[in-house]
Amino acid sequence: MKAMLTLEALKGAAKEGKIDTVLVCLVDMQGRLMGKRFHVSNFLESAWEETHCCNYLLATDLEMATPDGYASSSWEGGYGDYIMKPDLTTLRVLPWLEATALVLCDIIDHHTHEAVPHSPRAVLKKQIERLDKLGYSAMMATELEFFLFKESLDEIRHQHYMNLEPISAYNEDYHIFQTTKEEPVMRRLRNSLYAAGIPIENSKGEAESGQEELNIRYSEALLCADHHTIAKQATKEIAWQQGHAATFLPKWHSDRVGSASHVHLSLWKNKKNAFYKKANIHGMSETMQHFVAGMLHYAADYTVMLAPYVNSYKRFMKGTFAPTKTAWSVDNRTAGFRVCGESTSAVRIECRIPGSDVNPYLAQAALLAAGIKGLEDKLPLADAATGDLYNDDNVPGIPTTLRDAISVFKESDMLKEAMGADVVEHYTRCAQWEQDSFDVAVTQWEVARGFERA
Repeated sequence: MKAMLTLEALKGAAKEGKIDTVLVCLVDMQGRLMGKRFHVSNFLESAWEETHCCNYLLATDLEMATPDGYASSSWEGGYGDYIMKPDLTTLRVLPWLEATALVLCDIIDHHTHEAVPHSPRAVLKKQIERLDKLGYSAMMATELEFFLFKESLDEIRHQHYMNLEPISAYNEDYHIFQTTKEEPVMRRLRNSLYAAGIPIENSKGEAESGQEELNIRYSEALLCADHHTIAKQATKEIAWQQGHAATFLPKWHSDRVGSASHVHLSLWKNKKNAFYKKANIHGMSETMQHFVAGMLHYAADYTVMLAPYVNSYKRFMKGTFAPTKTAWSVDNRTAGFRVCGESTSAVRIECRIPGSDVNPYLAQAALLAAGIKGLEDKLPLADAATGDLYNDDNVPGIPTTLRDAISVFKESDMLKEAMGADVVEHYTRCAQWEQDSFDVAVTQWEVARGFERA
């Protein structure tokens, strides 16, 4: 794996003609990369220190509409600028784009020169700082699941997203022969990301036709989110280059299983896993027990940050390996939280609630905030749930709709204390706009069901 680029290395690459373009990017509320393409000469002259963007980039929806109701940006406020401050530790070559490098930015208020609190990287950084004060660091990993289709994005758009054909014809979970056929996309994806400094472990077929999973080695929390975001971008771009479409929509068809983005988490102290205590049941330390108890206790509070769209909740179905309950278990995939690496120094908790549409910065921040509260209050951990939790009515359920999740999220004192009331208000507006947009939409299901029969 190649080392990250330094500014001096970029100067050398520019001089040799190996790099001519630098993508200077922020991460928006939806977890997408937004920004500018700089000629490398201008980046090296001045933009490596800062550039600017409109503050509406952290107050739009998926369609780039500009809803009202945001305190941070509005027509009344004139939609001013934010400062994009490159984090040079993220500077890297993108091997799948010719002569191109990328750097991620932190977002700074143009007037106060302080971090914009609702920017996704800042939301996560705040929880990392809180953990640091307690003497811990978080090691995390996300699993990226997505679907590949035979058609290109343009072809699918012209088909009005109907009659889609996945790249494979049958369930390809762990299937080597089927995934061999998909190597023109997946091999290039693995190797390109590895060469870009992202520690790819493997890819595999998932439990549906055309469904893939990409696994990246665990790392510190901020790096994990950065890796996830760049990998998602690369997946879409490399699939597009090969004439295929990749989607991270969690539930693209009612008859197909959904795509997840499970999050693995452990706390470390003095370079050791603070979740591990050999003498305890399952090897779970008191630290792990309190932390997991917090994640469970406040699961409904932060579900919006794990499942941000109406479609996100269509994935939560019995018998699909997507959870419906918030209980914890030991290596039980029917639970929302699963202990992995039981009784070993690799013991960790896996949150199975997030879908493939998740913004990793917000999801990781929410999990950390809830876990920290569990640590602070020394919350007791109930016994592990066992058996088929889909049919266990004694276990709390995950909110079943975005509307239900919003109602809990916006009133969460824990999140307001951990992230700031303004941040909760900001993302409440974001989620409410998604719900409002859906409520006025007329779906194909309604038309087909009632056009003649109603």
